[in-house]
Amino acid sequence: METLLAAVKKYWGYDTLLPLQAEAMQAVLHQRDSLVVLPTGGGKSLCFQAPALCMPGLAVVVSPLIALMKDQVDALSSNGAPAACVNSMMSHDERRRVADDVRMGRIKLLYLSPERLMTPKTLEFLRQTGPSFFAIDEAHCISDWGHDFRPEYRALKVLKEQFAGVAVHAYTATATPRVRDDMVKLLALENPEVHVGSFDRQNLVYRIARRTDRMQQIADVIARHNDESGIVYCIRRADVDDVCASLKAAGVSALPYHAGLSDDDRRANQDAFIREHVKIIVATVAFGMGIDKSNVRFVIHAGAPKSLEHYQQESGRAGRDGLEAECCLLYSPGDFMAWRKLQAKESGGEAAHRMLAGIERFCTSAVCRRRSLMEHFGQSYEGENCGACDACLGEVEYVEEAESLVLAQKILSCVLRLRESYGAGYTALVLAGSREQRILDAGHDQLSTHGLLSEHDRGDVRNWIEQLIEQEFLKRAGEDRYQVLNVTTSGRELLRGGANPRLLKPAERSAKRSKADTISWEGVDRGLFEELRAFRRQQAEEQGLPPFVVFSDATLRDVARRRPATLSGVGGVRGIGEQKLQQYGEALLQIVLDYCHRNDVTTDVESTAPTETTTIAATSVSDAKLRAYEMFLEGKGVEEVAEKVGRALSTTRGYLADCIDAHGISDADPWVEPATFQRIRGAVAEVGMERLKPLHEALGGDVGYDELRIAVACLRNLPTAASD
Repeated sequence: METLLAAVKKYWGYDTLLPLQAEAMQAVLHQRDSLVVLPTGGGKSLCFQAPALCMPGLAVVVSPLIALMKDQVDALSSNGAPAACVNSMMSHDERRRVADDVRMGRIKLLYLSPERLMTPKTLEFLRQTGPSFFAIDEAHCISDWGHDFRPEYRALKVLKEQFAGVAVHAYTATATPRVRDDMVKLLALENPEVHVGSFDRQNLVYRIARRTDRMQQIADVIARHNDESGIVYCIRRADVDDVCASLKAAGVSALPYHAGLSDDDRRANQDAFIREHVKIIVATVAFGMGIDKSNVRFVIHAGAPKSLEHYQQESGRAGRDGLEAECCLLYSPGDFMAWRKLQAKESGGEAAHRMLAGIERFCTSAVCRRRSLMEHFGQSYEGENCGACDACLGEVEYVEEAESLVLAQKILSCVLRLRESYGAGYTALVLAGSREQRILDAGHDQLSTHGLLSEHDRGDVRNWIEQLIEQEFLKRAGEDRYQVLNVTTSGRELLRGGANPRLLKPAERSAKRSKADTISWEGVDRGLFEELRAFRRQQAEEQGLPPFVVFSDATLRDVARRRPATLSGVGGVRGIGEQKLQQYGEALLQIVLDYCHRNDVTTDVESTAPTETTTIAATSVSDAKLRAYEMFLEGKGVEEVAEKVGRALSTTRGYLADCIDAHGISDADPWVEPATFQRIRGAVAEVGMERLKPLHEALGGDVGYDELRIAVACLRNLPTAASD
């Protein structure tokens, strides 16, 4: 383990491991088969990459997509680790060079697709080479109960037969207990160690809403993440094109991605997103599996996905760097109808139907989103309030208790009047007063409960039925495709007034800042962060790499938080290993020193960032910051606030920037003179506000960076662009 930890520090710059990484790595070192399920952001790739660098021989990694292989190899090479891939996009000479490097022992990790691995030629080559182990990435693809079933994965079972004594390790970010069982069986794993991490992604904020005005709802989310990377998922190609066109018309940097585009266009658009030439990609679910971009700050589903497994995987592409990110799902009942029509044309049957029912219950439930996700994947959530979903943040409103009881009693009465012989959709139609022919033919228009909830939207009635099922006042019975509603024992108690259901009503509150968002920016000098981000973008352009491969957002925030004054201090930042310290250390140090000198701020600040063992849910905003917010909202100046809360001026200026962001402040007075603010606004119209240095230069250098930061933060909160 000492050798292993030294490699982790050398190549990745990490002093500690995340939960279950050590156990998963030990299984590789001890050459025991293993199954590892670590949700996105849990560091599953490191579980096989680090041991591969410490063991003799070649590790073979099976990966389903070329883009995924390329990103992983680029990231490893950027860290100084010897890795390569072989794929159909490479020339014969390129593939031959990789083979020569493998024979000479110059490669430690070789990435292959399952199709290429299972060719007789490749298998014979590997038998001569003698692999140290096989790592099957995205191993859920082997199960038809998984969300990305790929039949070619089934052939991997022969690895245990053809490479006796060589361990096989299966890795995935998303798998229910049933899928995990399939993975063990179909890969023929021998008495594997099984490590399943927590599905509680604490840095993600979940918000679910009924789709009403799609573009306005999407715009609201994007506005909360100005100039940050995001993904918008749509069900249909036509929706992708419509949403992308609307965003572009509104001046938002966006590109489409779907199977209707040419291969070249898809690659170009994906590359533009990864390299941050464009901020937002609008895509069908065809996009994402091969994307290892760590700084996606939001994922919007403009329509419901077809399973919770898909949702966990797609929403999990946000915040892979461990920093705060938002996952917003906009749904309508029509989404589920559309998926059912598609399922009727495809194979999949029972599995697909059950998975669709699961996401429908998730969307319409009235309970903590985090709890629902974790329970679906076989885990429990112990906390009462996760502090990071719309239900727990108080952004959804409940019908008043007395009204909820009456509504629930009407619904349950209707189920009984229908003799517990019909499903949720039909029951909602009766309650809403529908006069469809089937209802008239059955005589259900004559029931006392017909039209009992006609003043409500039929979709809302259907949602309330789902919420009563979630709270176990109702249950489904019968075959999957023809399930009917039954009233439970708890439901009969409710009819007598002996229970209190919780029913949702449409939310009207604005989104609040989550704990994760507040904490991950704690102590970060935003101006320095922006300069570091510009440096990262420049390096990425010069080297032809995605910016997040050069440095993650988490690493840049830590540099901007610590403001190291020495090269060894730069090396102490999490995420900066030996290779990156050697390659970028001097340049980073110079940026920090120049910035601190220009802005008269101190260096070598003690980090206040949460450690790996500190959970976001258990951390609260500092009292000093809250008191500072109150005083800023009263119009007090930075120096006065700094003195009263006992913090340095630089820290207090950071509090002010956060306060402006959190409360949507667009008036910079009393922190910036009105005349100066108007000058800054004019300069923004000329050079933009992505970076402060061009603004500083455009104003002749006589407006300080502190005033610029405050003014820009306010300008970003204006209802229209500052240049309008």
